[in-house]
This record gives sequence, structure tokens and C-alpha cells, in this order.
Amino acid sequence: MRIRVWDRIVRTLHWTLAGAVATAWISGHWPPGDFDAVHHTAGYVALAAVAMRLAWGFAGSRHARLAQFLRGPRAVLAYARALRAGHEPRYIGHNPLGGWMALTLWLCAAAVAATGWLYTTEWLWGYAWLEQLHAALGWLIAALVGAHLGGVVATSWRHRENLAAAMLSGMKRGPAGGDVD
Repeated sequence: MRIRVWDRIVRTLHWTLAGAVATAWISGHWPPGDFDAVHHTAGYVALAAVAMRLAWGFAGSRHARLAQFLRGPRAVLAYARALRAGHEPRYIGHNPLGGWMALTLWLCAAAVAATGWLYTTEWLWGYAWLEQLHAALGWLIAALVGAHLGGVVATSWRHRENLAAAMLSGMKRGPAGGDVD
């Protein structure tokens, strides 16, 4: 039995953010001036996607809600220990580590976009520390995306479930014995 887990808004915002971050990353590494407008637009799109996803985290469907997938330190540590031991439970929505990874990615994307915008203002134009912070956050989000993709692949393999396909269709295998909703 397959069930709908990720609603259309979650999926649209997920792929919008992924595309905006990729576009900003690529356009940010071309010679200055050539792709500035693309880079800036991608940053604004990423920031808007994060803001909308956070709002949907309070008003959205069950598995979209932050309260459903942001678990406390005990639950996260228990899940990490079970993962290390090779017997972590399957979650229908985000697992405890995945939930915090999603929030971390969103906040980092917002910080990259905010520092990029601030760097274009008259108030902070030309400040080296802000440019360096923006670049460091860009590298941080690249590392986080890599970790996120690694987690998706590992979790997909361990639970025999294609999580990338689930983020396209919204559908996952329904709960079975031992699964956590």
C-alpha cells in the first residue's frame, strides 16, 4: 500500500529551493558581471522558498509540519545510536536526523541569501568580512547538500525505498511493523 506523504507544496518548494541553490552556486562561480542578475535572482528565489517552507511548516499537511519532524535531543541521539548499530526504524516522514538536516539547510540557504543581499546594499557594500561570510556560507551549504544527498542515498538503500522518487511523486510505502509515522 502506498500513501501520500509529501504534499504538492512541500515538493514544489523542495525542488524550487534545490534549483535555486544550484543556480546560485553555478552562477556565483562564473566571472563577475556575466551572471550577476542570475545569481541575485536565484538567491531571492531561494530565500522566498525558505520563507514559504517555514510558513508551511506551521500551516501545512501533517508530514510538512515542523512539530511532526523536529524531535528533541534524546530522540535524535537514540536514532543516531540505532543507525550506528544498524537497526534504525523507518520513518514515514523525516527521520530525526533528516528533520534537523532539512531545517539546517533552510537556515543556511536563508543566511547565504541574506548575506548576499546585504552585500549589495549601500550600507554594507564592499565589506570584505561580509563577502567572506557569504562565500563561507556558500561552501557550508555545498557541504550540507552533499551530506543531505548522502543521507538520502543511504536511507533509501537501507530501507529499500527510493526517497528521491518519493519527493517527486509524494508517495511512499505505507507503514509496516516497526515503522514510525
